[in-house]
Amino acid sequence: MLVLLRKEFSTFFSSPMGYIVIGVFLLITGLFLWVFRGEYNIMDNGYANLNGLFIMAPWLYLFLVPAITMRLFAEEKRTGTLELLLSRPISRASIVLSKYLAGLLLVVVSLVPTLVYVISVYCMGDPMGNLDLGGTWGSYIGLVFLAGVYVAIGVFASSLTDNQIIAFIIAAVLSGVFYYGFDLMGQMSNNGSTQALISSFGISAHYDAMSRGVIDSRDAVYFLLVIAAFVFGTKLIIEKQE
Repeated sequence: MLVLLRKEFSTFFSSPMGYIVIGVFLLITGLFLWVFRGEYNIMDNGYANLNGLFIMAPWLYLFLVPAITMRLFAEEKRTGTLELLLSRPISRASIVLSKYLAGLLLVVVSLVPTLVYVISVYCMGDPMGNLDLGGTWGSYIGLVFLAGVYVAIGVFASSLTDNQIIAFIIAAVLSGVFYYGFDLMGQMSNNGSTQALISSFGISAHYDAMSRGVIDSRDAVYFLLVIAAFVFGTKLIIEKQE
């Protein structure tokens, strides 16, 4: 599995895709946090925090993650190499997990350079160090969990088709529904408890809780269950297509 994981991860950087995804993410977040005037600009905000990054990131990854995952199975199915891969003595779970972990690892790599933002805001605080580190690290953990769900959905979408564009669209739509769709459905109810119940099925409610620095086991369990469901669903689809 580790060999396949290394192969899948290196594939991202054997083409421009990996560099483009990381570059676009850092360019957009950097411009909005430091250059463009507005509510996300750290200098205009008046507070030492990175809220703008953690508000923008889920929406950026909503499109960037499907761009990463759309080729994972779709391209192999289109070129016929999936049959060759399935003929090898590798479990189907290992194949799916290696592709999933490779996609997630690329997202994590794209987050590493943003630690420069944390150091910058930490040093710019008045006094120095006036930064809610608990909330910041909680937001990073929540963002990794959120990316984990997006990647799982993307891998699932890629297993459904041999067309990368269709895989991208399916992944983006499903990710959008899970991130904000349940909130919209909840808002249709006038009952507060019903609204909260419906919203709890979506990513946003759990991500927002972690972004406040509150690491609740229920939020972690939610993310892990959604990830497991889509990874398992991908495994079933691959098995049926043999």
